[in-house]
Amino acid sequence: MRRISVKSASDIAQKWADVTPGKSAYYAAEAPAAASKWEERTSAAGGVYMAGIQVAGIQQRFVGGVKRAGAAKFGRKVKDVGVARYSPGVTAAKEDMSKGIADYIGVLEGLEIPDRGPRGSPANYAIVEKVGSALHAKRLAVLAATG
Repeated sequence: MRRISVKSASDIAQKWADVTPGKSAYYAAEAPAAASKWEERTSAAGGVYMAGIQVAGIQQRFVGGVKRAGAAKFGRKVKDVGVARYSPGVTAAKEDMSKGIADYIGVLEGLEIPDRGPRGSPANYAIVEKVGSALHAKRLAVLAATG
């Protein structure tokens, strides 16, 4: 018998880091072209998703994955990648942000609320409840419309 010959993890990671950044043109051409397939197949996978999150031990596996990645990796990725992408990401998301909040702004603009009472007044909590209930109802309606 013989053993399988495998390069070291560091050699594989180095090759990946050297070669993959040069594939950005391929990504730019192919990823947007896959959008309709992504939507179709992901929408059809609702049952698979539901089954997956109900598998025995899934909560422990989720927590284990978080702990395996750890706070150090999270912090390192924020510093090494996130900071540089933050501003361009916000700029790129401006239209999505506007579209995403428009319905909720409409709810708030059309909502009549009672006058504010003195600090700590139960009347003030009634305002919060009315706003929260209206926004929650809109959220459920939006989710149902896109589901």
